[in-house]
Amino acid sequence: MIFIYNSLKIFEKFVEMKKSKQNWSDRFSEPTSEIVKRYTASVNFDQRLAVYDIAGSLAHAEMLKKQKIISSKDFSAIKKGLNQIKKEVISNNFKWSIDLEDVHLNIEKRLTDISGEAGKKLHTGRSRNDQVATDMRLYLRDVSDELVNLIKKLQQATLAKAEKHVTTIMPGLTHLQVAQPISFAHHLLAYFEMLERDKERFIGSRKRINALPLGAAALAGTSYPIDRKFVAKLLKFEGVMENSIDAVSDRDFLIEFNANASLLMTHLSRWSEELVMWSSPFFNFIEISDSFCTGSSIMPQKKNPDVPELVRGKTGRVNGHLVSLLTLMKGQSLAYNKDNQEDKEPIFDVVDTVLDTLKIYAEMISKIKIFPENMENAALKGYATATDLADYLVRKGLPFRESHSVVAKTVKYAIDQGFDLSDMELSKLKKFSKLIDHDVFKCLSLQGSIQSRKHFGATGFSAVRSSIKKSKLKLSK
Repeated sequence: MIFIYNSLKIFEKFVEMKKSKQNWSDRFSEPTSEIVKRYTASVNFDQRLAVYDIAGSLAHAEMLKKQKIISSKDFSAIKKGLNQIKKEVISNNFKWSIDLEDVHLNIEKRLTDISGEAGKKLHTGRSRNDQVATDMRLYLRDVSDELVNLIKKLQQATLAKAEKHVTTIMPGLTHLQVAQPISFAHHLLAYFEMLERDKERFIGSRKRINALPLGAAALAGTSYPIDRKFVAKLLKFEGVMENSIDAVSDRDFLIEFNANASLLMTHLSRWSEELVMWSSPFFNFIEISDSFCTGSSIMPQKKNPDVPELVRGKTGRVNGHLVSLLTLMKGQSLAYNKDNQEDKEPIFDVVDTVLDTLKIYAEMISKIKIFPENMENAALKGYATATDLADYLVRKGLPFRESHSVVAKTVKYAIDQGFDLSDMELSKLKKFSKLIDHDVFKCLSLQGSIQSRKHFGATGFSAVRSSIKKSKLKLSK
């Protein structure tokens, strides 16, 4: 009898050990292999969702209590346990286990250790499928708010720099060739407008992020009498997702977020390209602060614009993640698939990259030193006022196409002689058109060219001041 008793105990211990090696049910007869554990585990990266997972779980538990699916006593135990886990997570005292695969099972296991049987009831009426979708939406909702605030700070830095350089003249370029003189402030305001659209895109996508998937369970909903609208209210979602299949399988919100981030980074990359060029000795328009540059390991005179160069490089990285997410989703059947685990690392990297870039960029722009004289001298080198001469002749009655031809010949002569249009004597200008008179020199100067463009959205100093004023109002709302 003693032998039989001991044998039974050994068998029970064996069964218990076997169960402990897997997170699933008795459907499985073999434990998960070690390499598969590592391959399928996500806890190393999705643990950053812990506070959002806890928030969703607290709301879910409160709803279960309200609907009398669990008792008030069980809810109190769950709430107490989850709040303790939250403290452990925030203080970095929570022990994560790869054996428990992901953030959800790690928290649930810890909750059961703290709260006993009550902890085992938390997962009633939900699945990890709708749970993770909720976590990601809560996470990106917060990130979107932070991004909008950081974009505003960069816009403020841009406006502050623009306000100081309304009358600073630089060459406006097309094809990287001198085209027309512009206000440096006007050039900066172009980036302000790009950032404004970026900001609006994140605000818009936040609305689509802010819909609750919880309650969809695995894909079909649940037989329990849950109240999804109550959970949505607790978690400050604007509404609930109407189709349970879509709720667990949709990753549009991640792709849209990444697309918005890619556009933002593309704008900053274009700006970075100009900062790199402008800081080179060939332009010498600006100097980037030492704190955003590095030197050379061999050439002691070098000051390399590392930050804007890295922004260009990291833009490719963010754009690559967008392609990754699109590719991830393109062949998936409904509803949830394990493929979707691969959506987190790209998004987390995008978030980290964009947040850091915005924080750095605002400070970098505010500390850039401008060399107005060099900018203006560059504008004098490319016959930037040629279009103004053409417009002058049109106002005198010459058709534009004829005017264009006259000015082209005039510029060619000036190039051959080695002087600017504004340096030509009136008698020489008249050889190309008798319509030209002494008043032409006003429009041939850089100042005159810019000042003539007074309409809304143009580079004239008065128009630029008006734009800055309007831009400030946008930010104040």
